[in-house]
Amino acid sequence: MPHRVDLNCDMGESYGAYKLGLDEEVIKHITSANIACGFHAGDPLVMRHTVNLAKQYGVEVGVHPGFPDLIGFGRRDLAATPEEARSYVIYQIGALQAFMGGKRLQHVKPHGALYNMAARDSGLAKAIAEAVLEVDKNLILVALSGSEWVRIAEKAGLRVASEVFADRAYNHDGTLASRRLPGAVIEDPAEVVSRGVRMATEGKVTTINGKDIEVRADTICLHGDNPEAVTLAETLKAKLQASGIEVTPMGKFL
Repeated sequence: MPHRVDLNCDMGESYGAYKLGLDEEVIKHITSANIACGFHAGDPLVMRHTVNLAKQYGVEVGVHPGFPDLIGFGRRDLAATPEEARSYVIYQIGALQAFMGGKRLQHVKPHGALYNMAARDSGLAKAIAEAVLEVDKNLILVALSGSEWVRIAEKAGLRVASEVFADRAYNHDGTLASRRLPGAVIEDPAEVVSRGVRMATEGKVTTINGKDIEVRADTICLHGDNPEAVTLAETLKAKLQASGIEVTPMGKFL
């Protein structure tokens, strides 16, 4: 059983006049922020603001690169080649690094369809790993727990954080259930917290079909656009700590 776990949240996903997420409140209760870089969401002003928020609250910063798909919020599968995906990731890492003001980035966590496709496509997984290595070999890559992507990235020489999702339903093979399915996004705060604690303390999660599977929880993701995001983050952190788990940035133990 791990004694330390990171709590991450996708942030900086507002765009222009459009506000998304409860970043200013959620960030007080997490240890790592995944900041959008303008491809699936976010813009330069939002990026700068979110980096400054992270600095204010002592939260580590990661890049949240997605497909160039603002209309689809990066959740639509695109027929991008591995080389295209590699360049997309490099571009977005560089964009966010420019706003860091000397502070080092901690990690890279792909977004949406790019993330889910990499979990099942070895060529895409390898391209993302190579992109991270090309920019900074010290960055941690966040990848779906139990996926071949984790092993591909480790073989390439990267530090990898195996990620689990407290507020998403799982398929029996360890992949995330499609958002098109009923129950794919878990909205009951008590259930989200219970699942998160169990993944961290027991290394298990119940799938959408009622079967228990094993997971490794280096970092737990909560989504900032959930209306209950603030309560979920605060409660999950407190419950993890009460269970003897230290909630700390992934960079301190990976």
